[in-house]
Amino acid sequence: MTAPVSVAGLRSAARAWPERKRRVGTSRDRTDVRADLEAVFRSEYARVVAVAARVLGSRDQAEDVAQEVFLSFGRSSVPADEAGGWLTVAAAHTALNLLRSGRRRSAREEAAEDGPTVVPDVADLVVTREERRSVRAALARLPHKQASALVLRHSGLSYAEVAAALDMSPGSVGTTVRRAESVLLKELNRHASPE
Repeated sequence: MTAPVSVAGLRSAARAWPERKRRVGTSRDRTDVRADLEAVFRSEYARVVAVAARVLGSRDQAEDVAQEVFLSFGRSSVPADEAGGWLTVAAAHTALNLLRSGRRRSAREEAAEDGPTVVPDVADLVVTREERRSVRAALARLPHKQASALVLRHSGLSYAEVAAALDMSPGSVGTTVRRAESVLLKELNRHASPE
């Protein structure tokens, strides 16, 4: 289990972070950490972790994604009033990339599941875990924009928030989400084991 992220730890990591390829929105000097990082971190951390956890199914992995996203944000020149959307999209993209890279840690997911003290039927647990794995694998095969729109919308963002975060028109969000759901269903059916 990873240690909870603190603002001081994040600032320290940001200062020591090795040079990486320049990413869109990251143009600050390597040692220059934003003055507004703490305020943005405190207001957006829960949302960033929630979006990543929805994709990954693991709070531990979601916290790792959040740390990476806030490190990127700490070096970025993204305006503070756009931080929420930028961080949410970055969390979705980073989590989806983690899924696509095949570095999922299924042992953590299994250990992180909280349930009643009564042991449920083992067959039900196996089916539930397999269904989650299937959905995550199918989600990783979706086009990036569709997957991001689907994850953000099902994470509780409004159509307007999804549109702003993904630089789409609000009218196209519903269509994109419906298409993503349709493609996801086809992917799930295509890779379902015949019974």
